[in-house]
Amino acid sequence: MKTFLKVLLIAITFQIGYTQNHIIPKPVNFSLTKDSFEINNRIAINIQTDNQEVINYTHNFENFLIKKGIQVSSKSKKNNIGTIIITLLKDFNKELGNEGYLLDIKKDKILLSANKASGIFNGLQSLRQLFPSEIENNEQKLTSFNLTGCQIKDYPRFKWRGLHLDVSRHFFTVEEVKTFIDKMSQYKFNVFHWHLTDDEGWRIEIKSLPKLTEVGAWRVERFGDFGKERPYPKPDEKATYGGFYTQEEIKEVVQYALDRNITIVPEIDMPGHSMAALAAYPDLSTKQEPKFVNPGSKFSEWYGNGVFKMLIENTLNPADEKVYDFVDKVFTEVAQLFPGDYIHMGGDECYKGFWEEDEKVQLFMKENDLSNSEELQSYFVKRVESIIKSKGKKLIGWDEILEGGLAEDATVMSWRGMKGGIEAAKLGHHVVMSPTTYSYLDYTQGDHSVENVIYNDLSLETCYSFEPIPENTDPQYILGGQGNVWTEKIASMPFVFYMTYPRAFALTETLWSPKELKNWNDFIVRVENHFTRFENAHLNISKAVLDPVITVYKKDDLLMCELKNSVPNTEIFYTINNTYPMQFGLKYQEPFVIPEGNLSLRTQTFRNGIPIGRSLKIHRSELEKRSSK
Repeated sequence: MKTFLKVLLIAITFQIGYTQNHIIPKPVNFSLTKDSFEINNRIAINIQTDNQEVINYTHNFENFLIKKGIQVSSKSKKNNIGTIIITLLKDFNKELGNEGYLLDIKKDKILLSANKASGIFNGLQSLRQLFPSEIENNEQKLTSFNLTGCQIKDYPRFKWRGLHLDVSRHFFTVEEVKTFIDKMSQYKFNVFHWHLTDDEGWRIEIKSLPKLTEVGAWRVERFGDFGKERPYPKPDEKATYGGFYTQEEIKEVVQYALDRNITIVPEIDMPGHSMAALAAYPDLSTKQEPKFVNPGSKFSEWYGNGVFKMLIENTLNPADEKVYDFVDKVFTEVAQLFPGDYIHMGGDECYKGFWEEDEKVQLFMKENDLSNSEELQSYFVKRVESIIKSKGKKLIGWDEILEGGLAEDATVMSWRGMKGGIEAAKLGHHVVMSPTTYSYLDYTQGDHSVENVIYNDLSLETCYSFEPIPENTDPQYILGGQGNVWTEKIASMPFVFYMTYPRAFALTETLWSPKELKNWNDFIVRVENHFTRFENAHLNISKAVLDPVITVYKKDDLLMCELKNSVPNTEIFYTINNTYPMQFGLKYQEPFVIPEGNLSLRTQTFRNGIPIGRSLKIHRSELEKRSSK
């Protein structure tokens, strides 16, 4: 009997440990032990290094525990039952690198060690994820709980693990940006790409060019989707929507990010996407006409395959020397605010039609032996790179900066698929992979009947299949990857979180964990645990992955329907006779016919008889449209 109970106890302990290992991204190596460590008011944290970054990271973690009601001693005392020991390794462990860590949870102590402070930070994030999900609830005290013993060795696959946020299309406050940074740091992202300027607003104070924020940060208020439904400003209509970050606020956010092992890469988009700048300084364009900050109105025509025409000039004039004086002033102040290596110059979607129509620009091209507009853009990019390098920074830009010839030391962020990144790597340039097909987090993530519809879709499963290193590409040039959040249809921070997560989980696991450890079924189980963590934190997160995926097609003039769901241990029920609820309908087994008539498909995902996905209702007429796409 004693033997049986002992085996049962070991089995239970193993199960507890298994259920606790919901770490995202998945650690390189995780193994259970038979120990158990109790977190309570009698623990101590012992920092065995005078490294100030380690001390700061650890104190932030201590404050997190204190807010939960767990009192922490700075030194071990007689009444302490356990100690968290933080130390830097004396001999550099090449396998761990700069951001890896070793975590060992024993009976009476937790050992966390690393080569560098950033590794200590990452180890603390993993330790936090081993805590019960209730730890994320700020309204609930959790003063005592057990951690199953384990040993973790962990380090990242890529050095650039980024998330991007567009604050031009919709402005977010300093506190909201901090919330975004705080959450990404918990999942081991280490680069925040801050898209600060675009046609819809200039968001950073440049003291030498005050009109950029006096004029460029504000637009007339409009509601609803961007596009032709949003009218242009009326005569004398006041611009009241927008905002900007003062330089003191920028410094505050930069430090907040550094305290969370995150480097900020600012983006000042040029020569295109410059309408807000031109609203402030119209003489920087070819036509030098008065401009307004675009309120989300339609001001371009798109013809497919990336071909487009701007209806209003939004491009800086690369043939005007005062444009480069403007650029120099902007980047002088930007470089002083951001301590990271990189400044992002944008460079994407630059319409060249106004250049081609301008006599002075054409004369400038002849004088500088520039045979086409692509070479003129390349001339501009190279001038900008020279300016950025003079500030002690490196230039990074979207893959259009390849057109006409790549600047000497530029890094390419490849967004139009992987092609630009492959080309840049072959030229010996560093690359950040950020293709729309895997990393555009504003894309629709669930069924169109219940989601905001954008021009493309990106499911969690597709996002998880991202591989940043293409075949026949030298991996030394691939810095990593990034997820991008464009905000034309994202007007609030709660919705930013809804669109970013859980797809950001897929990206961080791709960018951190070894390729061979990626496993969808294992990943989605961990994702469901983090649904609970977000709920406890009162943060929005999409559960679209739990919904049925509906595919309709024609077969012998019949409208056929296929239902599937990639989450383990689920069942799908449906009705096609206008009845509900779905659990009293039919259990999906195989593709079925949608009959003629005024009817709707209703379907929902269940686990153990309990609905876990949303109830979807789609009329036959809409299903018919889907079948023809």
